[in-house]
Amino acid sequence: MGFHTFDAENAGRLENAAKRYRSVSAEELQRALSLTGTETVADLGSGTGFYTDDVAVFAKRVYAVDIQPEMHEYYREKGLPENVELVTSGIEELPFGDAALDAAFSTMTYHEFATETALAELNRVVRPGGRLVLFDWSADGDGEHGPPVDERYSASEAAEALAEAGFEIETEQSRVETFAVVAVRTE
Repeated sequence: MGFHTFDAENAGRLENAAKRYRSVSAEELQRALSLTGTETVADLGSGTGFYTDDVAVFAKRVYAVDIQPEMHEYYREKGLPENVELVTSGIEELPFGDAALDAAFSTMTYHEFATETALAELNRVVRPGGRLVLFDWSADGDGEHGPPVDERYSASEAAEALAEAGFEIETEQSRVETFAVVAVRTE
């Protein structure tokens, strides 16, 4: 399966709230993360920080992780919340210590990093009992929006991969064009 990375030249398209919130609302993401305001969280594939901003108001610290420096530049120009730190990195080798994160989330980027290596790395950096929340384009969708269907995963495929990587699945939901999986790192 190929890995589709969003073209940074189109970063402005990621700021369209009407379109973005149809796939994942801010409230849905916040509810899935269950934050109290004391947590350290990573946004995996943060792009322009669209969802990072929604989470930052409910977390102590948020790492906006993206492999494309151009996305971070866009986010800097837009303006960063004080508790957000930009991290230029792939998911396979995150610059965090063991169990350093209380939670991590990915909105429409799981298909870009869905490898055993990346999931093992997430198991390393998310603390036992910490949450991993994924929303992504579904392989069951029609492909009208998002990456090509052959680069996507189904909710059950994502849940199975997370379970194999040491996460317990709390929620697995298929939707019309997307899926949601909420998992907790086991001990």
